[in-house]
Amino acid sequence: MNPTIVETVNVAREVAWLPWAVQYFFLIGLSYGAFLISLPGIVGRRPGWTGISRLALLGALLCGLTAPVALLADLHQPGRFYHFYLYFTPSSWMSWGAFFIPVYLTGLILYAWLALRPLLAQQAADGNLSPRLAALCRTLAYGGHESRGALLAAAALAFVGAALVALYTGMEVMVVQARPLWDTPLLPVQFVVTALAGGIGLTLLLQRFAPAAAGAPETLRLARALAATQLLALLVGAVWLALGLSGLSPSHAQALAQVAPSASWKLTAAWAAGSAALTLWLALRHPGSGVLIGLLALHSAWMMRWTVFIGGQEVPKTGAGFYQYHLPLGHEGLLGIVGTFGLWIALFVALTALLPVARLGGENGRTNI
Repeated sequence: MNPTIVETVNVAREVAWLPWAVQYFFLIGLSYGAFLISLPGIVGRRPGWTGISRLALLGALLCGLTAPVALLADLHQPGRFYHFYLYFTPSSWMSWGAFFIPVYLTGLILYAWLALRPLLAQQAADGNLSPRLAALCRTLAYGGHESRGALLAAAALAFVGAALVALYTGMEVMVVQARPLWDTPLLPVQFVVTALAGGIGLTLLLQRFAPAAAGAPETLRLARALAATQLLALLVGAVWLALGLSGLSPSHAQALAQVAPSASWKLTAAWAAGSAALTLWLALRHPGSGVLIGLLALHSAWMMRWTVFIGGQEVPKTGAGFYQYHLPLGHEGLLGIVGTFGLWIALFVALTALLPVARLGGENGRTNI
C-alpha cells in the first residue's frame, strides 16, 4: 500500500477582527488621549489651558461614549457581552478589559459633569436657550457649584481607568505570538503615542468651532505637544526597524521578513513615516495650521490601527503570500464606519445644544457670541 502525502500550501481565512474593532481602538484611544489633554487646564488650572482643556474634555466624552458601541458591534452578537462578566478569565486581557472600560467611563462621566456643571448653570441663567433646554441645564448643573475635591477624585478615577484601558488595548494585541507583527512590546507604546496625538488633533479641530480658543497661543501649545508625539512615534518606528534588521529580536526579524517582500507594505511604511514627518514639520514650522495638522494626526492614529488590525490579519500564519481583504459596503464595513461617525455627530449635536463649543472654548466659560 503506497502512502498518501497531503500537503497544505495555504488556507484562506476571513478576518476575525473587523473594521468595528478598528473603530473601537481608534475611538477609545482618542478618548483617553483627549482626556489627558484636559488635565492641565481643568485639574492643574494652568493659565491659558482652560479653553483647550474643556474642548479636549468634550472630545474625550464624545469618543468615550461612542467607542463601546463599536466594541459591542465587533462581538458579532452584541448580547454576548455579559459573558465577560459571567465567565471571567484572568488569563485574558480582553476579559480584564470588560472591567477596565466601566472604570474609565464612570470616572470620565463624573469628571466631565463636575467640570462642566458651573458652565451648565451659566448657560441656563443667560436665557439663550428654550425653556425646556434651560430647565434641563439647571437640572444637570445641580446648583452649579464647583466641587474641587470631588473633581480631583473623579479625575483620579478616570486617570486610573485611562491607564488600564491603554494597557489592556495594547496587551491584548501584543500577546498574540502567532503573529510576529503584533508580538512586540513596542506596539502598546505606539498605541499610546498615536492615541495622544489623535486626542491633540481632535482638540485642534474642535478649536475651529470656538473662536475664543482658536488664538495663536493656544494653537501653539497644542502644536508643540503634537510635534513631540510625532517625534516619539518616529523614534518607536525606527527602534522596531532596527530590531528587525539587526536580528536582535527574533520576532521583529520574522515580522520584517514577512512584510518586506510586499510592495504595498513598503508603501504603507513610507506613507506612515512620511505623514508623521510632515505633521512634525508643520507643527514646528507652521503651528498656526491647526486644522491641517489636526487632520493629519487623526489620519495617523486611524492608519496605524487599520494597518495593525486589518493589515496584520492579511499576513498568513502559515503558507505563502498574503490574504486579500476588501472592505464590504455593508454594516461590517463602510456602512459600519459611517454609522459610528454618525453616532459621534449625533452626540456632538446633543451635547453642544446644551453647552455650545464657543462657551467651552472660552477661558472663563463666557463668549461674545
